[in-house]
Amino acid sequence: MAKANVFDIQRSSFVDGPGIRTVIFFKGCNLHCQWCHNPESWQNKPQQAWFENRCVHCGKCRLVCPAKAIDEKYVTDTSLCIKCGRCINECPAAARKLYGYVQETAEILPTLLADQEFFEVSGGGVTFSGGECLLQVEALEELLRGCKDAGIHTAVDTAGNVPWSTIERVLPYVDLFLYDIKCVSPQLHLDLTRVSNVMILDNYRHLHQIAQQKLMVRIPVIPKANTCGDEMEKIAEYLAIYQPLSVELLPYHKLGVPKSRALGETMIDFEEPNEEFLEELRDLFSSKHLTLL
Repeated sequence: MAKANVFDIQRSSFVDGPGIRTVIFFKGCNLHCQWCHNPESWQNKPQQAWFENRCVHCGKCRLVCPAKAIDEKYVTDTSLCIKCGRCINECPAAARKLYGYVQETAEILPTLLADQEFFEVSGGGVTFSGGECLLQVEALEELLRGCKDAGIHTAVDTAGNVPWSTIERVLPYVDLFLYDIKCVSPQLHLDLTRVSNVMILDNYRHLHQIAQQKLMVRIPVIPKANTCGDEMEKIAEYLAIYQPLSVELLPYHKLGVPKSRALGETMIDFEEPNEEFLEELRDLFSSKHLTLL
């Protein structure tokens, strides 16, 4: 029985695949996107976050910390923190939070199956997200198999930055791949995510060849990042050749910024795209005969 490192399970979601869905978020990612709305997913280990704007400076967290990891400014020394959770339980203002826990797949599966009646009525199911869920392929495969044995629709949200053998391993149990394409220009992708997109695009083409009807592409829309120059047109032209089932544009939002600060990470606070610009992009992708959600 495998164990999964996760940081959240959200029920009654309407945004990560068709119908009403339960979404499980795996912890750990091998990209470092500057606009990530889940920066708590980057590391594959539990992390403590401190939301300074909520802190009332009562000192209770410092008093209960057995490792003396919290200084007089209430900043946690992560090299000392033992992730015991005492400061979180003691905080009266919910200024501290622990992201991430490890659980056996047998313990997780009942939660994923709990809303089966709603899945059947709405055409929904379970979506595996992250982070990058394919980095924990053993646990992912077990959970996917459990869902399929129960007759539940499955979706995998992935950036595709894994060996093809990993995708091939879970392919029989996946009904829909939500495949992220952030850039097609190699250097731009490297600049924005710190990794090459060679394997990502190779995997996309391979998946398109053998399972086109399982493939939906999601494109984050990040002003002054992947919308610069003619990058969006290049993405549209690429997808016109390797046409997926559908395309979804995901406008940037700022929900990841306060979380990144609470975790001690550095992120760029981009502007959110306005509706006029999004409509122009919809027209662009529609002109390439791509089906937009």
